[in-house]
Amino acid sequence: MTVPSFLETIRERGFLHQCTDAGGLGSLLQGPPVPAYIGFDCTADSLHVGSLVSIMLLRHYQQAGHKPIVLMGGGTTKVGDPSGKEEARPLLTDEQIAANTAGIRRVFEKFLAFGDGPSDAVMANNADWLDGLSYIPFLREYGRHFSVNRMLSMDSVRLRLDRQQPLSFLEFNYAVLQSYDFVELARRFGCRLQMGGSDQWGNIVSGIDLGRRVEGVELFGLTTPLIETASGAKMGKTASGAVWLNAERVSPYDYWQFWRNTEDGDVGRFLRLFTELPMDEIARLEALEGRELNDAKKALADAATELCHGSDAARQAAETARRTFEQGESAEGLPEITVPRAELEAGIPAFALFRQAGLADTGGAARRLIRGGGARLNDTPVASEDRLIGVADLEGQDAIKLSAGRKRHVLVRAA
Repeated sequence: MTVPSFLETIRERGFLHQCTDAGGLGSLLQGPPVPAYIGFDCTADSLHVGSLVSIMLLRHYQQAGHKPIVLMGGGTTKVGDPSGKEEARPLLTDEQIAANTAGIRRVFEKFLAFGDGPSDAVMANNADWLDGLSYIPFLREYGRHFSVNRMLSMDSVRLRLDRQQPLSFLEFNYAVLQSYDFVELARRFGCRLQMGGSDQWGNIVSGIDLGRRVEGVELFGLTTPLIETASGAKMGKTASGAVWLNAERVSPYDYWQFWRNTEDGDVGRFLRLFTELPMDEIARLEALEGRELNDAKKALADAATELCHGSDAARQAAETARRTFEQGESAEGLPEITVPRAELEAGIPAFALFRQAGLADTGGAARRLIRGGGARLNDTPVASEDRLIGVADLEGQDAIKLSAGRKRHVLVRAA
């Protein structure tokens, strides 16, 4: 059986939005392993589901026999990417950036194989070349190749200006530095391809143009589409916050539940993007209707969770959900919090404990949840938002079960 090429795979699975020269890139990829990169700024110690399209794209690239470069923005994080932002990002210290980089590497180690082989992934850091730049020599050598007129037309800049939102000169430099990254990676690693989200198209094209002007090298770029849910919501965001890819921030059970709760209209698309199930199996699953579509959502949750957290965690999450929702048990394996026993002995207002458990973002949201009848304590509706929850609610067990709706649960244990 003929193995599909990288471009065929990503086109079939819905990753491909734009490509600077699909024919030329396709020819290049028929030869020896070609290094390609995607950049990630170090603004947190993990990535969330909003970055998963890029992560899966690098995974497919490696599986096609090519070399992925994960570029950490240790330098550009100090500037801040204005793309999709209404205001400047907060500036981080070198220590914060280093800690975030280490956390993000742990995420990538679950999806990519790192090493010294021709198709093994490598992680680079643009601080290695950006931190040492001298301002005037850099402007003379590279700044002269950038047109301010063109930079003002980039979506990341134009949208901020159209909305009359401030854009600092620091952020305005981001496109120049990203373009220089592409040239530097071409020099250091022989990188020929930059990939990223559709909001990066202008920056990618600028890097290709800079590589042609200063190095005489042919570079390529491709982007993925903006991923929104069927209802128009931003991918990776829920009422309780971002869906992170590390277990310390979001438990494997909550991660499984996120995918299980996928909207009906997104099931087939998400199966193609976020799992490695065969296309014929995906076609079968997305054709299911009515209650049977839940089987497709469970298959999505199982496969996505296995990729991120491993097969054991995926099986445990699925079993916990089955016991909780199908048998009505207070199953072990649910997310947990611990509170001092003295606080439980004194009693904690229900709204405060639901907020502390992460089942509501604010005290006001917790009060609305309880008033609306969506809050349960040990599977019994909470009658009052100020009702004190204490040791008596342990009911001889070692944990109190809090529920928001039918699908979000947390166990509260006494320290």
